[in-house]
Amino acid sequence: MRRVLGLAALVMFGLSYMAPPTVFTTFGTVTQITDGHLAAAYVVALATMLFTAFSYAKLSRAIPAAGSAYSYTQQTFGGHLGFVTGWTLMLDYLFLPMINFLLIGLYMNAAFPAIPGWVFALASILLVLAFIAGGVKFVGKSSGVIVAVSVVIIIVFVALSISYLSGNPAPSVTAPFETGSGGAGPIFAGAAVLALSFLGFDAVSTLSEDARNAERDIPRAIVITTLLGGLIFIVVAWVGGLIIPDWHEFTALDTAGIELVEKVGGPVLSAFFIAMFVAGCIGSAMTSQVSVSRIIYAMGRDGLLPRAFGKLHPRRGTPVLAAVTVSAVSLLALVLSLEMAATMISFGALFAFSMVNLSVIKHFVVDQKRRTGADLAKYLMVPLVGFALTIWLWTSLAPGSFLVGLCWMAAGIVFLAIRTKGFRQAPPKLTFG
Repeated sequence: MRRVLGLAALVMFGLSYMAPPTVFTTFGTVTQITDGHLAAAYVVALATMLFTAFSYAKLSRAIPAAGSAYSYTQQTFGGHLGFVTGWTLMLDYLFLPMINFLLIGLYMNAAFPAIPGWVFALASILLVLAFIAGGVKFVGKSSGVIVAVSVVIIIVFVALSISYLSGNPAPSVTAPFETGSGGAGPIFAGAAVLALSFLGFDAVSTLSEDARNAERDIPRAIVITTLLGGLIFIVVAWVGGLIIPDWHEFTALDTAGIELVEKVGGPVLSAFFIAMFVAGCIGSAMTSQVSVSRIIYAMGRDGLLPRAFGKLHPRRGTPVLAAVTVSAVSLLALVLSLEMAATMISFGALFAFSMVNLSVIKHFVVDQKRRTGADLAKYLMVPLVGFALTIWLWTSLAPGSFLVGLCWMAAGIVFLAIRTKGFRQAPPKLTFG
């Protein structure tokens, strides 16, 4: 791997993956769940994800290898559980690019009804594959541009919102952060949905072999990405909750973000918002596709998948076969519904988060025997809280997500059993280069 990414590029990569415009996508749905207290749910989600971000940061320094939760679990719990973790995590990563392509098709079809959505989805799949073929350095630069445009438009939205509120003052500026008549329950239910918006720091951890100074920059980028992304979400949710405090005013919850933008900026900003959203989806698709390509590359390099997946392009240094495979899976965007695709991603993400938190305890407390008071606080209590919170979020998933996730995990276990002749052979260990 060519080490070309610095701290700023890593943060841009993570933020592009998180896609700041996501706050508008889920605005109406989660505002309904929280009864108008979306900002409070984002605060809870950010606090929850910071515990897991801490675990990722610690392990990214201790185990600087491409593969994310797969590598961490493999090094701490062994090859078999590492494979199961990597396989399960791929369920999340494989379908995230597809969801972005689905969204592009839906939004572009809404803007140009004469053209079927699948045409836009297919074109975006081919475009992203071409970008990735240009190499990670190009992806890092393009991600930075997309994040910059997204942040600028969000700043414009916040500024226009403040201007709007100056002439139409809200009843209470703290109302979006308060609990409603339903108490804290709806806030936590909303946070369970919003937690998956913070997947950007996990994507950052897969680029350890591409970072110029992975030991220093990857942990910093993980924390910075989580904090910046969470701050953007909270601010937008706050001002949005002040502009339309009663979610019943939305004519369509799925497109509440467009209604919100149009209320403060008119049709011009609304059109710009749609362009921003599509650009953000392209950036998120690129970064998520790079991430899963790195995971497939690491597993192929270690012999857990066919060796062909562990090869890099001789000139660009990119895992081309892995990227093409992800694009092939993304073709499901042409036939699947957004709702069906979305239900498939939560299981893998939360399973990976849980294993990373447990890996911190295993690596530092059990294996390295770091058991002073300060060490136990950092390497036992914090990961335990993170593990408990991710399990709590896990229990909030719909039964359908559990079923799909368990079926995918079972398929991986069967594959591993065949590959290792009934688990009698240990999967190859990671090698650091």
